[in-house]
Amino acid sequence: MMEEDIRYMRDALREAQAALEEGEVPIGAVVVCKGRIIARGHNLTETLNDVTAHAEMQAVTAAASWLGGKYLNDCTLYVTVEPCPMCAASLNWAQVGRIVYGAADPRRGYSLFTPPLLHPRTQVTAGILSDECSALMKEFFKEKR
Repeated sequence: MMEEDIRYMRDALREAQAALEEGEVPIGAVVVCKGRIIARGHNLTETLNDVTAHAEMQAVTAAASWLGGKYLNDCTLYVTVEPCPMCAASLNWAQVGRIVYGAADPRRGYSLFTPPLLHPRTQVTAGILSDECSALMKEFFKEKR
């Protein structure tokens, strides 16, 4: 599974790079179902002037549309940074089967909160391509300061 996780995280990193090029916080996501990418997303909060337009939200909405239903229990979300509490709660409602993320978010990540925000059956894998994922974030915020 590690090779597959790395491959799909690279796709999420391409989405994060697209966000960076658009002046957005560089977070990217892809949703995989049965070995196929069915949705992609990256942060669009500045572009859409919408605080809820996170990469995960974009990808989950697109995946639900593609599947024709709101539950993503047979899907894996790959995202470059640990989801925030808002995104984790939406992933809970969507019953995402698995979440794979790159860099931890020690300030705003969902794992800082209790009770747990994810669906009890959601499996989580953390730290895939963590260095590459956090490097994009560091580059973005270095430019902003």
